[in-house]
Amino acid sequence: MPVAKSLRVLIVDDQASIRGITRYILQQIGINQVTDASHGVQALEALRVRPFDLVVSDWNMDVMDGLELLKTIRADEKLKKTPFIMVTGQADKSLVMTAAKAGVNNYVIKPFNAATLKTKIEQVLGKLT
Repeated sequence: MPVAKSLRVLIVDDQASIRGITRYILQQIGINQVTDASHGVQALEALRVRPFDLVVSDWNMDVMDGLELLKTIRADEKLKKTPFIMVTGQADKSLVMTAAKAGVNNYVIKPFNAATLKTKIEQVLGKLT
């Protein structure tokens, strides 16, 4: 069982307000080691500097979107096992299937709250303590 306060999470979203809200929600869950990036290229730079226990990424972003970030992570020998939760504003089954084929571990539909995100994280990492 992972300990929430010891988890390192990378939030990737092109909107600073969404990154802030997600950070706040993670803090409500007990996760305080949070780094953020405004697009996929920035996220890859962060991932190559230090490991993260989880990536929570928006789908639609400029520079490099969440799907391309996911595919790049899955193709990288050192990063490919990094748990990845995709965040999207669209509850479209074809998008979910596309993300699943690319190797996403879970997905969250916006808007979401602490209970929803915690459930999604626990489905990926196991029960948080």
